Amino acid sequence: MVRPSRGDARPGMWRREAGTVLRRVEPSAEEATAPFAIIAGLRIPAVPTEWAPHAHALHELVWVRGGTLTSRVADRVFTVSEGHGLWMPAGLVHGGRATAGAEFHDAFFVPGRAPIAFEEPQAIAMTPLLESLLSHLSRTDLDDAARTRAESVVFDVLRPSERQFVLPLPGDARIDAIAEALLDDPADCRSLEEWARGLGISERTITRAFRHATGLSFAQWRQVLRVHRALTLLSEGLDVTTVSETLGYAQPSTFIASFRRVMGTTPGAYFDRADEFPQDVRNQSSDDVRNPVVPVQNS
Repeated sequence: MVRPSRGDARPGMWRREAGTVLRRVEPSAEEATAPFAIIAGLRIPAVPTEWAPHAHALHELVWVRGGTLTSRVADRVFTVSEGHGLWMPAGLVHGGRATAGAEFHDAFFVPGRAPIAFEEPQAIAMTPLLESLLSHLSRTDLDDAARTRAESVVFDVLRPSERQFVLPLPGDARIDAIAEALLDDPADCRSLEEWARGLGISERTITRAFRHATGLSFAQWRQVLRVHRALTLLSEGLDVTTVSETLGYAQPSTFIASFRRVMGTTPGAYFDRADEFPQDVRNQSSDDVRNPVVPVQNS
């Protein structure tokens, strides 16, 4: 049964990359028979790929190498890069995107057989051990005993990431036009005053609506959105100067400072350690943006 969600899962709000292929997802025979607790696989899209909104009968864990994965679930957008995965509960409608050439990995977990039950989407820490185990489980020559042993270790080591890479969407008719315009073009630099004038409402109304709906001010929400987009652009090999210009920053140093406020480190340092298990960010400055992208305590 497909789980209900607020609104439709519409991953296509960010401007599609040139050459993006839209794919439909149909339930597979493996999902129906599910001979094991975990079914793992790998594909490498040759072009930017977008999967239309769909749901699975099984829990799904997806992660990428050499790119990023973006998924929209009702009122949330998740962006995960190397070192992190995304858990999608069974029955939850979602859409997704993967950048061209990214190694797209997925693993399905059978409800009832897997002693893991995240009820909401979760960023998962893709440690080298977890990735190796899931790669091992994608083999077709494992006997039942070997598969059972490997699965039991997966259940022991699979943990939520200390970073939950989620951008909350407002879902408020008064400001949805702002959110959708910025999702389509994060470089849109219109000020709060300009948005208020264009929508015929007060700046105070916009500020309160963003804070109430997302927990962030308008400026903070736009900053987090731009960092989500930056993760994708940087993973595709664009340099910091180009990404800065693409996202509407006046100069690279401003972009780097913004990235640091949200992620706790610079773009270069973040991607240098992408293969490492994410560590908690210490000694953040008082002007850090407190939002769902930064480390989540007690996760």
